[in-house]
Amino acid sequence: MAENDPATISSAEFFDRAHARLNFDIPAGLTDPNQIPESGDRGTDRMLEILSREQPIRPAAVLIPVIDRPQPTVLLTQRSAHLNEHAGQISFPGGKIDKADASPLDAALREACEEVGLAREFIDPIGYLDLYGTSFGFRILPTVARVKPGFTLRISASEVDDAFEVPLAFLMNPANHQLHSKEFRGMERFFYAMPYGERYIWGATAGILRVLYERIFTP
Repeated sequence: MAENDPATISSAEFFDRAHARLNFDIPAGLTDPNQIPESGDRGTDRMLEILSREQPIRPAAVLIPVIDRPQPTVLLTQRSAHLNEHAGQISFPGGKIDKADASPLDAALREACEEVGLAREFIDPIGYLDLYGTSFGFRILPTVARVKPGFTLRISASEVDDAFEVPLAFLMNPANHQLHSKEFRGMERFFYAMPYGERYIWGATAGILRVLYERIFTP
């Protein structure tokens, strides 16, 4: 087996590697506008630096639910078409961190329960991924988690139109990571897209999945 081949890595190997590489240290940049999340793209880093001076940052948390099947999958949602922000887009369960949330992890678990009814008893949190900044001012801290099969989802129609699973091997295959660009105030910045059948996974969701790939499958 190729050590870093997402198509051949077992579910147990993925979770073991995630446990070894992730932790629950909260980065200062989640709430400190002077700490800019690094994206690896010069244009995006410059955009985040500019936005941090112009608008309040918006701390948020999402759950990356990796379902422990013989061939592991990732649970994703399609946001409701009537929402004010990111309507109809493919997302992870998650949202803004409320004052009542004890931690970003607590916020991610709460949102997963509210949006799709994913019960905490099925979720084994592993650790935080890198902080991810967006053009809307969000600072997103993703929690990678192992999810035991056997759960029953209850979709909240006010927030989510659908929930579905995508094979982890597909999402972690760099051949499926399309790189696109757009302009921000005269600067070119790049973003990822991972089309899967009729689902168009792009923006922050694809960007976070790319970070997961880099943390788990690259030396």
